[in-house]
Amino acid sequence: MLSLVIVMPKPRSQQISLLDTPYYHICSRTVRKAFLCGVDEETGVSFEHRRTWIEKRIFQLSTVFSIDICAHAVMHNHLHLVLHVDVEQVKNWSTGEVLKRWHQLFKGTLLTQKYSKHEKGQSLDKFQLAMVESTADIYKQRLQDISWFMRSLNEPIARQANREDNCTGHFWEGRFKSQALLDEGALLSCMAYVDLNPVRAAIAPTPEQSDFTSIQLRIKAAINCEQPASLLPFIGNDHQHKKRGIRFSLQDYLTLVDETGRILREDKRGVIKSKTANILTRLHISDENWLRLTTDFEYIFTGAVGTAEHLCEFTEHVGLKRAHGIANAQACLNSV
Repeated sequence: MLSLVIVMPKPRSQQISLLDTPYYHICSRTVRKAFLCGVDEETGVSFEHRRTWIEKRIFQLSTVFSIDICAHAVMHNHLHLVLHVDVEQVKNWSTGEVLKRWHQLFKGTLLTQKYSKHEKGQSLDKFQLAMVESTADIYKQRLQDISWFMRSLNEPIARQANREDNCTGHFWEGRFKSQALLDEGALLSCMAYVDLNPVRAAIAPTPEQSDFTSIQLRIKAAINCEQPASLLPFIGNDHQHKKRGIRFSLQDYLTLVDETGRILREDKRGVIKSKTANILTRLHISDENWLRLTTDFEYIFTGAVGTAEHLCEFTEHVGLKRAHGIANAQACLNSV
């Protein structure tokens, strides 16, 4: 039996632990009568163009930050992201590389600007170089920080929307929601949940018709036997030779999303085809619980997501007194 729980927001330090997982589900919602996209039924004003704003910004940030996009969906008044923090990539960045990336988004300091203009800061003295190195270390940490990623995404969008609406004040809720995805079952079920958001909301009839979503990009690229450069790729059985990527077959995932979506659209809990059932069996998730996960993911899990064992480890690492969501984890992710 699954239960729905309501809990107070936790400090960000208790929601993100890169020691346990690099994968996180992010949801950011607007305040007041604000729209990211769609048409305001009362005024008839269309806000569809804001989808372009936000998707372009997401992909720009993914080229600057050491953070990959696994899935995204822009809805009428909220945004879903599944992010992957690549801590290994940051380790190889030189001071010059860090500053080059940071200056694409922020001005930096006079010293960092001077360092970047002259090769390896040749015009700086020893003390100034030490200051630059110290500042670059701070920037390096921020460039792998989800909070800084979301700040860099939300603030420019809010300013653009407020200018367009000729108003001031908050556009986004003060805090974005963050969920740690502690294992492969949590990652794939959350990605499917995000990719099927427009279908469930009746914005689009099929995943391939869901504009400004990761699933549409993956399907379009797959037609040409490619994967979109803007998204973290599926690497399937080749993961031994590739360090970066989601360790599942792209074909399996697209089939999984399509079959799950068709069952939901017809309001049936029918048998999932054998090709899809195989991947669920490997993840130890029953067909029934997979449908529940991809329908009510945010309501079933209000915090970190994973098996009971992974939740206990995460709880210990972030300093919580007890693990939340153990019952639902045992029901959904330890069910086979």
